[in-house]
Amino acid sequence: MRAPPSRNIRALALGALLPFFVPAVAAEEGPRYATQGLCAGYPRVALTVAKGWCVGLVADARDGLQMPRRLLEIAPGRFWITDMGNWEPRRGRLLELNTAGQPGDAGRVRVLARGLDRPHGLVQGPDGKVYVGEAGTIWRTPTATLAREDLLRDLPADGAHPLKELAFGRKGALYFNLGSASDACRNDRQEQPMPCPETEGERPRAAVYEATLQGPEQKIQTPRPFATGLRNSLGLAVTQDASGSTERVWQAENSVDYTDASAPAEELNELTRGARYGWPYCVSDARGRSVMARGYENRGRCQRPAQQPPFFALPAHVAPLQLLAVPPQAEGQATRPWSGRLLSVWHGYRAQGHRIVGWRIGPDGRPTGAAENIVSGWLAMPGLRPQGTPAGVTVDRQGRLWIVEDRNRSVLVVAPQSPKKGGS
Repeated sequence: MRAPPSRNIRALALGALLPFFVPAVAAEEGPRYATQGLCAGYPRVALTVAKGWCVGLVADARDGLQMPRRLLEIAPGRFWITDMGNWEPRRGRLLELNTAGQPGDAGRVRVLARGLDRPHGLVQGPDGKVYVGEAGTIWRTPTATLAREDLLRDLPADGAHPLKELAFGRKGALYFNLGSASDACRNDRQEQPMPCPETEGERPRAAVYEATLQGPEQKIQTPRPFATGLRNSLGLAVTQDASGSTERVWQAENSVDYTDASAPAEELNELTRGARYGWPYCVSDARGRSVMARGYENRGRCQRPAQQPPFFALPAHVAPLQLLAVPPQAEGQATRPWSGRLLSVWHGYRAQGHRIVGWRIGPDGRPTGAAENIVSGWLAMPGLRPQGTPAGVTVDRQGRLWIVEDRNRSVLVVAPQSPKKGGS
């Protein structure tokens, strides 16, 4: 059966007030961390971070968290969180976390909007507004007065990969994900057609799109495919070279679901306008070589210029769920382990996953060297911690690293450790 066609993508400018603040509904408590001492005033948990740093538990299911995927600091001590609720449509919420107090304290989490359709992407635009990616809609709102303005509606929200990731580049360029409807373009007869219907036409899926904000009102222009052959781009980021003259767009590819423990590799791709990156015909091996995917053997070639190889091959099944480019620290600032790095959130449950890694960003704006563990040691240990499920990260105005875990329903902060015993 032919994959469902993508719906037409069209831009709208609609204003609608978000619901008034109401208390968050407490969720069933999920896995819990054991804590000992304090870190930045929060209960300290046992995870591996750089020397001189510690991890504190800021919020969890006691605060009503259900399935948080992204967080963003909108003011000191105030964070917005996209919480999917679960994978069912219209169960998601936009939350605000006030970081004063301890997990479970009344009033720390408020619901700003309910009934959202699998909200995921959350970024601040060049206009200062916050942009939210639901499965079928991208919208924005100011932070002072909540007023929803739908920008893109009727985006494809069906199939295996409905989530929308967002990233801004220079000059108002907005990049977003349209994930594939299937894992490997198999139809109901388990056939894998070539060409894959999902990758064809004016509005292909398995692609990263670009739309531009223009004019004093920052109106959005009709989006167009920027790069294709990308199964599910839940990590998008933009870097610049040292001079600021060259911009680079990065994508973290969640590859085809083989049952093998070590294949295929996930990918970090540097995207070029108009280029194709292989899905569903090609995957990467552990050495970063493009090879024909299962079901497409001897039916094509995986070589340039038709298919672009990955910039880096990542371990299989690490499930990279976010990329975050962190600027270099200013002169005189204390050293931070994530400054000047491209961070990647590895959500996967296998041994190489459940961690946050980073690469140094070179003068040309490209990541360089081996991936460094930023937060690791997230293996499940009964009575101490659950296995890590990091889904999103951000860096606050103080330079601290904040993390949301979806399945563990938690918010964590990585902060400087006090010289006193137990942190501060």
